[in-house]
Amino acid sequence: MENEFFEQRTDLTKLSTAVEQIKATLATIIVGQHDSIDLLIAGILADGHILIEGVPGVAKTLTAKLIAKTIDARYSRIQFTPDLMPSDILGTSVFNPKTTEFEFKQGPIFGNIILIDEINRAPAKTQSALFEVMEERQLTIDGHRYKMDEPFTVFATQNPVEQEGTYRLPEAQLDRFLFKIEVKYPTLEEEIEILTRQHQQKTTDQLNQVQPLLTAADINELRQQVRALHVEDKILEFTAKIIHETRNSKSLQLGGSPRASLAIVNGAKALAATRGRDFVTPDDIIYVAAPVLRHRIMLTPDKEMEGVTPDEVITQVIQKIEVPR
Repeated sequence: MENEFFEQRTDLTKLSTAVEQIKATLATIIVGQHDSIDLLIAGILADGHILIEGVPGVAKTLTAKLIAKTIDARYSRIQFTPDLMPSDILGTSVFNPKTTEFEFKQGPIFGNIILIDEINRAPAKTQSALFEVMEERQLTIDGHRYKMDEPFTVFATQNPVEQEGTYRLPEAQLDRFLFKIEVKYPTLEEEIEILTRQHQQKTTDQLNQVQPLLTAADINELRQQVRALHVEDKILEFTAKIIHETRNSKSLQLGGSPRASLAIVNGAKALAATRGRDFVTPDDIIYVAAPVLRHRIMLTPDKEMEGVTPDEVITQVIQKIEVPR
């Protein structure tokens, strides 16, 4: 009976194999960044959009492009600039003199994997073009509704908001991202490894040598497996308590929304699956709490002045709650 109890309810062999292959492929080009890569893969499996923040030169765009290359699906890249208009992203109606009718020409947002580079370089008017498509996976233009093909995932990179010529993203926009991944500087050992690899490299065309490992249909199938993962009631209660505590924290003027609760559970399911488990543990919840919440909560002005970070507050919040066993 005991063996039956511990038997996997979901066969995760295909998912685990795919995750290992993607990680192995990325490891040939990217040094370190293991946490970021784990969260990127989990984000795709959880059907979420991902915001990647870091200073210039830490391979944010390269990592996102590599993950996109491992999936055989339509890929688009949009470079955000201050003069970018919503129609540059969504598409526009063009008059066809032959048919004497307007035809809708699709913009680059019509794809499966969309990389938005430097998302905080565009003003709020352009950001608002993404609200509907990121949340509802559809666009309404000139009274017509266009459904996006599945999978539909947005990777967006940004430099920290203190950098020159950037706009702070609206809260409604930030809330549409499942995770915010912060890419740090490499350690000394990792930087030496980067230099060594670059010096010994005979070709500069490594990116084009990456072969697709999964199809769009594979991603949709694996996402269904992730949704079916088991989550105990006490884990759901633990998640709800974390979010509730953010709303009562004296360090925060804006806590997590119900969408944040759902994001933690969905992110934890995907993370558990990538680790070969068909059930979620409290450690999975704790691991994804910071990436899910750091862009959704807002510190009080006095805490900002003190230099407190959102991650520090999230850690304090979790420490107040008894972890289920």
